[in-house]
This record gives sequence, C-alpha cells and structure tokens, in this order.
Amino acid sequence: MKDLEQLTVFYGILQNPLVSAFAEAVKQPQNERAQTEFFRKLYAADAQEDFCAYFCNAVLRDENAFARACAEEKPLSRYLFAAAVSDLQRIGQALKEWSADDRFNVGRASELFEGWNEKTAERLSAYYRKNGYGKFSEYTAFRYSEGELVPIQSPSRVSLRDLKGYEREKAEVLDNFENFARGLPFSDMLLYGDRGTGKSSTVHAAVNLYAAQKVRLVELAKEDLLCLPSLKTKLAQIPMKFVLFVDDFSLSEKDERFSTLKAALQGSMEGHAKNVMIAATSNRRHIVEENFDTRRNSVHAGDSEQELLSLSDRFGITVLFSSVGKAEYLAIVSALADDAELTTEKETLFRLAETWALIKGGRSPRRAKQFIDYASACERKHKEIIL
Repeated sequence: MKDLEQLTVFYGILQNPLVSAFAEAVKQPQNERAQTEFFRKLYAADAQEDFCAYFCNAVLRDENAFARACAEEKPLSRYLFAAAVSDLQRIGQALKEWSADDRFNVGRASELFEGWNEKTAERLSAYYRKNGYGKFSEYTAFRYSEGELVPIQSPSRVSLRDLKGYEREKAEVLDNFENFARGLPFSDMLLYGDRGTGKSSTVHAAVNLYAAQKVRLVELAKEDLLCLPSLKTKLAQIPMKFVLFVDDFSLSEKDERFSTLKAALQGSMEGHAKNVMIAATSNRRHIVEENFDTRRNSVHAGDSEQELLSLSDRFGITVLFSSVGKAEYLAIVSALADDAELTTEKETLFRLAETWALIKGGRSPRRAKQFIDYASACERKHKEIIL
C-alpha cells in the first residue's frame, strides 16, 4: 500500500526529485544508497524542518485529471474520485511510517490534507473549484516563451487604488473585465494613448482585482505574435480565464504579424474563445505605423487605408488614455503624496513636481509617481528634496 510508484492520479508528483527520492527510500527501506540519496535531496531542498508541508505543496500543485476535472466545475466521476482517495491514503501511510525518524521533521499535514482520506479529497475538490489547479492556482501571471507558459515569480501588485485619475477610462476597462470574469459577453480591448498614462498598470490592476475569480495574465511579446492562434487554442483547453496581454504594441504596414492578429481578433473560423480575452496597449490609435508614401503610391489608396483601420476596429473596446494637463497632473501628485504620507507642504511639492516634469520631459501619472517616490525617499532619509 505504501509504494508511491503505484499512484494513479497524483503520479505527477514523482517528477519532483525529492518526492521521487522519497518514493525510492520508502520502497527500499534497507537500501542505504536510496536512503542516502533521499537525505541529500531533502537537505538540498531545505525541507528537513517540515517535510510534510513540502509534500503537501507538491500534491496541491500537481496538474492531474482529478484537479483539472474539479477546476472545470463539472460533475466528477466517482471512479476518478475513488482513485484520488486511494492515492491520498497511500501517501498518508508512507509519511506516517517515516514520522519516527529523528534525522528530519516529517511534520503534520495542513488542515486541507488532514486525514489523507475521502474528506481530504472533498476539500481538495473545493479548493480546485475555487482557485484553479496546478501552477494556475499558485501564480496569477505568466510569460509565453518557446511554447510554454512560464510563471512570473514577482508580478505587479498594483491595485486600482494606486492609480490616480482616469476614472472614466478605468471604469470602462473594469466593466469589460467584470463581464469576462463572470462569463458574460466581453470584448477584446485596445488601450491607447500617450506613454506613462497608466495603460499597462490598469490592465495589471484589473487582473489583480479578479484573480480570485480565476483570471490570469499571459504576457505575449510582440515578436511572438505569430504564435497567437496556437496559444489561444492551448489556453481555450484550460479551465481558467486568461487575459492575453500585448504591451506597447505597434506594427509596420507590411508586417506579417498584421494578418495573424486580425484573424485572432474574431476574424477566423476558430471563433471567440470564451475564456481568452486579448488586451493590448499602444501609443497609436490604429496600431499600424502609417506611411504617406505607401498611401500615395497605392493604386487603391482607399482600400489600403481601410485595410489598416480594420485591425484596430476588431478590438470591441478601445479606450483613450490622453496626456494630462497641469491641473490633473498636480491632482495626481497630491493624491499620491497623501498615500505616501509626505509631510512637505503641498505648495512646495507642486513646485518641485512641475520642475520634475520639465526635467523628465512632460507631465504624466508615471512622472508623478516617480517624483513622489523620490520625494518619499528624501523625507525618510531626512534630506531636502533637491532637483
């Protein structure tokens, strides 16, 4: 019963080097080489103080048929459930038999895994239904690289409260995100406008807001746009909701990625994946870097122009983040200063903030945030804010 190599549902945990070494040590208790290899990996993983917690995490993050079926929120096969229970009992027994070893602390299972029995499987099922499964339950943001979704270890933690101004623009973005998270009709989005106005931060904040509803971000580099159709197909098969994010996006008129993106934006036979939303940011309303010479040399100039406009038109929602004037800029500075609890008089802050904008090349929310960060650091070091 204790042989972990006979796992049928959670067998994926055996890909973990430490778990695999433990399985060998359990299988061959008299084999000194197997025992030594386990302890080598145990100490290397720094898991000797609470091995059970390490093991529980490996089980929780395993991507398997049981976890996926629960995450899909569909009726669960009683055969699959019974197999999961059997595996949990097998794991629990193996850990119990090692609990007396004084060379390391096996520890106790968390409340989620307590008992390693049918109740454990029920609690796991509820967890997967709420949070998703595998790496998607642990991470909220990913980067698409060489055909794989690579977790972003330190994603942006920005919240909507951190973003000052642009209330109407943020409300429009959030309304679409709410539709997406709730399974209502939604649209792909293009956020365009001047640099530093908070386009990307608004997308990040919205993902953070709806992460508890299984919304995840997938960053797609402009260089990988040709992979967009296959990536959408891959994501459509995963029971989570994905925001495919293309930041600072622009194309030339003859770029081969132009057609690929058009097809991905509700232009192909594949249709609109219910769990994938494209969100792009750009400094250009029509994304494409337009060239007057191309237009002048075109036999059908009108058709050429319509072709270029057809790309941005396929985004169901376009939101303009325009540059701010002096009053809006100083209002953002004031709000950020209040959040940072700065003690410098507002009149002085405003004068310095204006100087900062002049030095840095213009007013924007990004400039305001950079200035407040600098001013906050100066105050904490009891230094004068000098520009």
